[in-house]
Order: sequence, then structure tokens, then C-alpha cells
Amino acid sequence: MLPATSKLCAAISYRHLRNMTGLRRQAAVAISQELSRLACRSPGPGSWINQVRRRSSLLSSRLEEKPFSEMEMSYIKQGEEALQKSLSILGDQDGWKTETLVGNGDKVLSKVLPDVGKVFRLEVVVDQPLDTVYSELVDNMEQMGEWNPNVQEVKILQKIGKDTVITHEKAAAPPGNIVGPRDFVSVRCSRRRGSTCVLAGMATKYGAMPEQDGFVRAENGPTCMILRPLPGSPSQTKLTWLLSIDLKGWLPKSIINQVLSQTQVDFANHLRERLAQGGPRSC
Repeated sequence: MLPATSKLCAAISYRHLRNMTGLRRQAAVAISQELSRLACRSPGPGSWINQVRRRSSLLSSRLEEKPFSEMEMSYIKQGEEALQKSLSILGDQDGWKTETLVGNGDKVLSKVLPDVGKVFRLEVVVDQPLDTVYSELVDNMEQMGEWNPNVQEVKILQKIGKDTVITHEKAAAPPGNIVGPRDFVSVRCSRRRGSTCVLAGMATKYGAMPEQDGFVRAENGPTCMILRPLPGSPSQTKLTWLLSIDLKGWLPKSIINQVLSQTQVDFANHLRERLAQGGPRSC
């Protein structure tokens, strides 16, 4: 007859023993099975059993997750920093000046921040539901070069978890080559809470993507897009885009300001056209 201290362990099958990778997993499995046994013995498990069972399940799932490396954690933190800085900038309503006002209601505002420089804020309404806009900007970001003439290419270099990516973006030279070809390496993170989506990013270093011949390595950030359903009209989406870019090189500020402001207005128009066509076309 088995000793009393080993009765609980005997309930674990040989298959589970073979798959265990440490004492923490043994504890998680044992706790889960003991809770199930107690639940079967009583007419209805108490709330504390349900609570502990949920925590045990969460522990088991976390044991299955692949741990992030130190470098990956640094990218995740950079993405979070970009998100928090962007929201802080947009949350301060003072000091914004109108740069561009379009007849359809689209507008670009700007302000100068001591530690960042000049930032631009696009505010538009898109006649598409939030899920459609989110899918185009996040799930299909690598296809942006197909519909936005200001973007030559967007490539995902690395995915970290489900919310963070490292990207390389090549910007197309504007007409007349007023600003030469630029490229960007950025860390981007996405957060979705209820009916609000935030897509944030900032410049980063990535060893596998050094500076490219023919391109000036510019830097962006903090930057972000906020998507919300238009109040009273869930089939429309309010899009706010905070843009902060250092294009590098010797360029007059007046030209930079004109280019960036127009880039945001053009983006809104190209996005509308893309969504009106039904998004990416299958082969």
C-alpha cells in the first residue's frame, strides 16, 4: 500500500510524468487534479476552488510559453515606452496649431515639444468599421507599399510575442526628389482594449538591418495611431495619427514641415481608397 504522501502523485499518469519538465509543472498538474477530485466529491465546488483552479490553469499555460531573451525584452520595453510617450503627447491638448484643414474635415495639427521637436497630429474619420481599419494597418502592414505611394516597402524583420514587431520601412522619394530616399528601422507594438486600438512605434537598432546603400537612415518616434469607433456611428472609425520624424540630412525645416503635413493628408486619402476597394486582393 502506497504511503499517504504519495497518493496524490499516483493520480498522475505515466504519460504526464514523461512530459513533465520540472517541479513547477508537477505542482501545477497535481494541484489541478486534486481540485478536480474535490469538485467531484462535493455537490458544488466553492468559489475558492474555482479561483485557485483558474490560477493553476494560468500557471500551467505560462509554463508552456517560450521565455523572451534579454534583447527581446528590451524591444518590448521600447514599444511600451513609445506607447506611453505618444499617449502623453496626445493627451495634452494645449499648444496645438492648425497646419492643414481639408474640406472633408481632415485636419493636421502641430506643436513643438522641448525634448522631441515638432510633432504632427492627423485627425480623420474613415467610413469603415474599426476591425476593417485595424486589419489593414496591423495584420496587412507589409502590403502598405501596394496602396500608399509614399511607402516603397514595409518588411517585418522579427515578431516578438503577439503584440511587438521589428520592421524595416523604405519611404518612397516624393515628386521632384525634394527629400531623398529614407528608410527606418522601428519597434512597433499594438494594444487593443475594448473599443480602442493603439498602434505605437519608435526608432530602434537592429543588427541584422544595418544602414542601406542609397538610403538615409531616418528615425521616427514616438509615433502612434489611435483607432476608435465614431460615437453614435460604429460603422465609422475615428483615426488619430501622431507623427514625429527626424529625417536626418541637411533639409530646411520649412520643406520638412510641408512634406510631413502633406504626407499625413495623403495617407488618409490612400487608406480610404484601399478600404473602399475591399483591402488586399487574393491571387
